[in-house]
Amino acid sequence: MGAMSRTGFYSGSFDPVTLGHTDIIARAARLVDRLVIGVGVHPSKTPLFDVEERVEMLEAETRAVASAAGIEISVTTFSDLAVTAAQRLGAGVIFRGLRDGTDFDYEMQMANMNGQMAPSVQTVFVAASPEVRHIAANLVRQIALMGGDVTPFVSKGVALRLATKAKAKTKR
Repeated sequence: MGAMSRTGFYSGSFDPVTLGHTDIIARAARLVDRLVIGVGVHPSKTPLFDVEERVEMLEAETRAVASAAGIEISVTTFSDLAVTAAQRLGAGVIFRGLRDGTDFDYEMQMANMNGQMAPSVQTVFVAASPEVRHIAANLVRQIALMGGDVTPFVSKGVALRLATKAKAKTKR
């Protein structure tokens, strides 16, 4: 590790954290000395999992990734712009996962605007692995709430949490 340690920032709502997210985290972890995962908190959104649960899930899911990559991965929350949070946390790189062309167009626009707001922060696009490219957290939530099998899309731990949430929702 050189004199200047490289910190990366990867943000999302992670409601829930999927195998797609952990794929991007594992790829990003190989490119930096420290990775901060930012869980976005937006008052207008009512997530399935509260912010503490999302942080817990990410911490559990990233332990093995951090030790495999030999880096520190920390999880934090933020309620401002991702680029502002990245700067505040000392990150020089923002990682964004790409699944397809639709993601690319949107992410390209965001990267350009972020670049104007914070020229010192680079956006790095990470292509999702083919086997997880189709996974979307919103669809995973819908499948879980309708009693479907989410095991191909999330870890065992997350699948258990989803099943618990689904049961609680149907009881109401």
